[in-house]
Amino acid sequence: MPVRPPSMEQLKAVAESLHMKLSESELQSHHEIMAPNFDAYNAIDAMPDYLPSVEYARDSGFEPVPEDNTFNAWSRKTSITGEAEGILSGKQIVLKDNISLAGVPMMNGTSTLQGYVPDIDATVVTRILKAGGEIVGKAHCEHFCLSGGSHTNSRVVVHNPHNPNHSSGGSSSGCGALVGAGEVPMALGCDQGGSIRIPSSWSGCVGMKPTWGLVPYTGIMSIESTIDNVGPITDTVDNNALLLSAIAGYDGLDPRQYLPANGADYRENLDKGISKKRIAILKEGFGRDDSEEDVDLLVRNAVDALVAQGAEVTEISIPSHILGHSIWLAIALEGLTAQMMNLNGVGTGWKGLYPTGLLDAHAAWRLRANDLSDSLKSCMLTGQYMLTNYHGRYYAKAQNLSRQLTAEYNQHLEDFDAIVMPTTPMKATPLPGDDADMSECVQRAFEMIGNTCQMDASGHPALSIPVGMSDGLPVGMMLVGKHFDEVTLYQIAATYEKENEWRNVTS
Repeated sequence: MPVRPPSMEQLKAVAESLHMKLSESELQSHHEIMAPNFDAYNAIDAMPDYLPSVEYARDSGFEPVPEDNTFNAWSRKTSITGEAEGILSGKQIVLKDNISLAGVPMMNGTSTLQGYVPDIDATVVTRILKAGGEIVGKAHCEHFCLSGGSHTNSRVVVHNPHNPNHSSGGSSSGCGALVGAGEVPMALGCDQGGSIRIPSSWSGCVGMKPTWGLVPYTGIMSIESTIDNVGPITDTVDNNALLLSAIAGYDGLDPRQYLPANGADYRENLDKGISKKRIAILKEGFGRDDSEEDVDLLVRNAVDALVAQGAEVTEISIPSHILGHSIWLAIALEGLTAQMMNLNGVGTGWKGLYPTGLLDAHAAWRLRANDLSDSLKSCMLTGQYMLTNYHGRYYAKAQNLSRQLTAEYNQHLEDFDAIVMPTTPMKATPLPGDDADMSECVQRAFEMIGNTCQMDASGHPALSIPVGMSDGLPVGMMLVGKHFDEVTLYQIAATYEKENEWRNVTS
């Protein structure tokens, strides 16, 4: 697709967008001076793109009929296999539908990407197949992943597997519903404000948001590169640690990673117990204005169970945990507006793999901006207002403050192996009705992130495990650990899981 030089009218419009007032003769001179630049662009256009090759045969799969899609969780079903042997041999995995799977349509929850088919596999896909796993499909997610509820996908509402009138949690909504329903044992979700942990908490799954940078985000549609995370949602702690073992580690293509981001065998300490492990109960994670008493009670009962299994527990206070929501919000709203929307899903200024096909497809959102979800529109309106009127100052200050927030968590984690709190302050909320107004729909998209979003700003690993049922809905407990110490979180969670059947625990 050769690059066309601008007409004089187009060049004038570009100059005005850059706040330049150029005369006709100045514009003509610039038009002539610029000509060789477009020759360079056309030389690039003539070159083949430098993208990873696609391994392992597959077809495009199929959309399941409604009777085979009880919770509206499946976007597409496939059967893609890789190596005959490996640590994931015999395991079935479903992918959130913002993860590139070459040859299989991807919508990321939005009608504006309808018809897009990736031409590459995400690194995590390649690693799953190399480890012997079978990719059995794509799961619906929320509109550009901008909702903690499961009601904003442009095609369907995803239902909670324990009560279909309630949300399964978002934005990895289909992943949570499928694992929570027992249809698949493993899924890969993504998390920028809680989107692995929220559906895990509300659908009754184990969900790990790893340390930022541990798992490569290569080939996954980004929201904002400093808060992008991908990780496992599974039926058991063992399966979660197994899947993380297969996908973690440096790939050389994702600038979110740095060299210490090496993988490990995350199952190595699952059977070692938690004698003398020090766990901190975070005061500010409980008794919030939006907390439900039964949720707080079940999580505190789970902590008591850990004490009975040998853990030492102390309550701590980190007041900035509450302010962490504000820090995250400025990063997320201005960052997603700049990167995901204005720059079409890619950043600039970093080396790595750029999915040019996805960029081209996503750029068409401008032609259908009215079709964007209200949750995304609200974020974009705030983000663009702040960028236009305050020039990124508050994004920058929030990034500075995120380092302070990180340091405060780190200070306490020097003395403790994990910090514990409810994953979400409340149980799964009712799905908005057909007559719900915009305010209710947007509220239901963001009201549950009060304990989860901080870890996306700070980069700490955070694991949600189910610890009980109340009113027929699961309750999740979140364990937060030191950077790159996922092993300890799994050790604590596995010890709890071994002695406690959470489905039988009630408030």
